[in-house]
Amino acid sequence: MKKQLIECVPNISEGRDSKIIETVSQIVETVDGVKLLDVDPGKATNRTVITFVGEPEPVIEAAFRLIKKAAELIDMSKHTGEHPRFGATDVCPLVPISGITLEETAKYAHKLGERVGKELGIPGYFYETAAKEEKRKNLANCRSGEYEGLANKLSNPEWKPDFGPSEYNENVAKTGVTAISARDFLIAYNVNLNTTSTRRANAIAFDIREAGRVKREGNPITGKKVMDENGEPVRIPGKLKAVKGIGWYIDEYGIAQISYNLTNITITSMHEAFDESCKAALERGIRVTGSEIIGLIPLQAMLDAADFYLIKQERSLGIAESEKIKIAVKSLGLDDLKPFHPEEKIVEYMLENDEKKLVDFKLDDFADETAGESMAPGGGSISAYVGALGVSLGTMVANLSAHKAGWDDRWEFFSEWAVKGQAYKEKLLFLVDEDTNAFNKIIDGFRMPKDSDEEKEVRKQAIEEATIYATEIPFQVMETSFNSMEVMQAMIKDGLQNSLSDGGVGILCAKAAVLGAYFNVKINAKDIKDRTFTEGILTRAENIYQQTLKIETDTIEYINSKM
Repeated sequence: MKKQLIECVPNISEGRDSKIIETVSQIVETVDGVKLLDVDPGKATNRTVITFVGEPEPVIEAAFRLIKKAAELIDMSKHTGEHPRFGATDVCPLVPISGITLEETAKYAHKLGERVGKELGIPGYFYETAAKEEKRKNLANCRSGEYEGLANKLSNPEWKPDFGPSEYNENVAKTGVTAISARDFLIAYNVNLNTTSTRRANAIAFDIREAGRVKREGNPITGKKVMDENGEPVRIPGKLKAVKGIGWYIDEYGIAQISYNLTNITITSMHEAFDESCKAALERGIRVTGSEIIGLIPLQAMLDAADFYLIKQERSLGIAESEKIKIAVKSLGLDDLKPFHPEEKIVEYMLENDEKKLVDFKLDDFADETAGESMAPGGGSISAYVGALGVSLGTMVANLSAHKAGWDDRWEFFSEWAVKGQAYKEKLLFLVDEDTNAFNKIIDGFRMPKDSDEEKEVRKQAIEEATIYATEIPFQVMETSFNSMEVMQAMIKDGLQNSLSDGGVGILCAKAAVLGAYFNVKINAKDIKDRTFTEGILTRAENIYQQTLKIETDTIEYINSKM
């Protein structure tokens, strides 16, 4: 069963006192199984966004400890800042990452809130998916009046807190109120402007955000508000859905920014918000100089941004992930105000295992590791790596062809092949380490105790299962390397003819990968007791082996005929 992971992104009302920020953020790491991912303070907003991740129970325990510590160290009666706020821990959203639904996450939000109310005496509201009533779904409604309006708000029966005390007492005057939610991944995203005018920044925000602006009679700024039949202001919607935004001036940078919350990036992506902001700014005589991400961002959002700008430039999409990240950073100006470090800002990179993989080795270190006394990495891992090199050559030809002068009308054709090549390469690089992992599972099986009949049976079954897996992995290397030959074949036929030799070497590498993995399939399969499985996988392996030999022969004949 897939492990359940949730992210917690509390925003505390302190962005200037580094000692308080460190004390509050470090408290989450006192809970086993919780990883602190990011601490992002803002001086002008006097607010810090803290991000941590783990399984649900440890995460809500860490969140409780953080809310408690923030309440001890932050006095809301003395707080000032640019950002709307009403509590020491102003908001505490829980975000499903994997293995858990939004609705299931909401139950943990309720559990956290009830404990905060009972044990800490802090009142609060559930918003978004955790909301108990419709009007509380919107955080802006829950936070209306901010800290200064809490005494009146708490005394209003319509805004009785979902948890904690209803009266405005001495404790609440210090801690304020906390809003807790379950929500989809939200990107806090600021767009930088070459102006100091908050009013101009707000005007652009109103152009873009879903809520837009209030409709007025005559003058769009000072005219009388147009009201609907229920007495509510009529609004002119903005360009983009699932976007909230305001303009503000950041003294730290000396510029105005548009501060967006992108609440559903499957509806409006980061690059769409940036692009539309650029257009709206130009219409008002303002230039966007860059942008910044507050907190963390999913990898896919960065890759989508890179693809968006590559397509605009009619460039191949089949380039390395690291190159796409660079393109996204430069296209969005994410390094405009300060350096952007992907390993510190992208969720998946923050969660990567610290254990070094074979594919992380330098070339000479990888060769040394292979040449050492250990039996792994062995032929299976090397076959996978040779296959990765082969399809990398085919992908290179596709990218060179996509960028060739005079072939601009064919860039999409070559881009599609380059994207296929990258996918084959990534699969084969994964199999480099997985082949070694599979071999190690067999060794682990043989090391299991065998003192009793029961232990012997468990050990026997573990070895059988590990051996089957260690046969399936090199078969995947065979299959993937064989399939990857389509990239080289297409490029030899339709790509740059000056790169025929590169395509040919790619075919030879793929053939070596197929044959090398074939040997590993055969040597591992001989020890499997399940003969039905063995016969089936050997038949399929033999078929791939024979087809590969034919492709090699045909390719050599074709290349020789062209040279």
